[in-house]
Amino acid sequence: MCFFQLLSGPTRRAIPDVNTAILGTGSYLPDPVLTSAELGERLGVGEDWIEMRTGIRERRTAPPEQATSDLATEAARRALVAARLPAADLDLIVLATSTPDQPLPATACLLQANLGASRAAAFDVDAVCTGFVYALVVARAMLLADPTRRTALVVGADTYSRVLDYADRRTCVLFGDGAGAVVLAKTGADRGVLASTLASDGTLADLVRIAAGGSRKPASTQTVQAGEHHFAMRGGDVRRLAAAVVPKLVAELLDAAGLALPDVDLIVPHQANGAMMTDWADTLGLPPGLLHRTVERYGNTGAASVPVTLDDAVRCGRLGDGTVVLLVAFGGGMTWGGVALRWQATAGARSGAVA
Repeated sequence: MCFFQLLSGPTRRAIPDVNTAILGTGSYLPDPVLTSAELGERLGVGEDWIEMRTGIRERRTAPPEQATSDLATEAARRALVAARLPAADLDLIVLATSTPDQPLPATACLLQANLGASRAAAFDVDAVCTGFVYALVVARAMLLADPTRRTALVVGADTYSRVLDYADRRTCVLFGDGAGAVVLAKTGADRGVLASTLASDGTLADLVRIAAGGSRKPASTQTVQAGEHHFAMRGGDVRRLAAAVVPKLVAELLDAAGLALPDVDLIVPHQANGAMMTDWADTLGLPPGLLHRTVERYGNTGAASVPVTLDDAVRCGRLGDGTVVLLVAFGGGMTWGGVALRWQATAGARSGAVA
């Protein structure tokens, strides 16, 4: 089994006097709360059964009138407020999602229209739960490659409640809806992105999937009746793969950034599963509190997981000027990746979230 087919190898700062840094963060979680007690009652299992296996007490579910672009718009507006940047000044919008509003056009274009970001190029990225990390790396590369682009909005947003089978207790207990966003801009090389790495192994594509609705198996009465538009995951295989990949990913990212684990102030991981995250911390020998967690309150929000948790860390005061933070994610495809940052505290570099 091939664990490391690199799409993008570890990258250090390629330009000595120019880098990219996050100027502001924002997040949005829809109001309706679905607790593990409520979900357990539906499924005929106890609340403790869910919490013991997932670490999740509650998750958010978007009401029928809200789609992924709506969640993304709210998170993006808050990030722009935090960065003190008008939407009209954006050069680029990259939106990570695996639950778009519709097959086409790109949900990023709907977001662009909602924001009034008329001069920004906009497109989607789908790397499932690793999507935000992929989008951040792509946006950074585009800013550095083009002297005319200075600012980018990077968003992770998913509405998994639309694709879950709420009779399948293996999957429905894990996921919630939400969106997170950051404003990325060119800056001096002393702060910002230190290194990044992206990887995938498409031979494992069947571990996480929605079988129907695409060109291979278009929607039909038969596919709907068979439940093939629901999210499906081979959870045990995914957990074993993550246990093998995530420690290697962290080690590779640290090496690319020229860091050792004691240099790291905070790790913001994908909130896949609370029990799984505890296993990662034990395997890596992490001190208590180094992993920032939101999984207990929001569950696994897919591509939104990392930026929602990053914004939460900003609001909790865990990121100051010079703080070294790792963003680490793992998702369907299978995909994984990470970004190492030295935080830049500016007039922005704060949260625009509403408590």
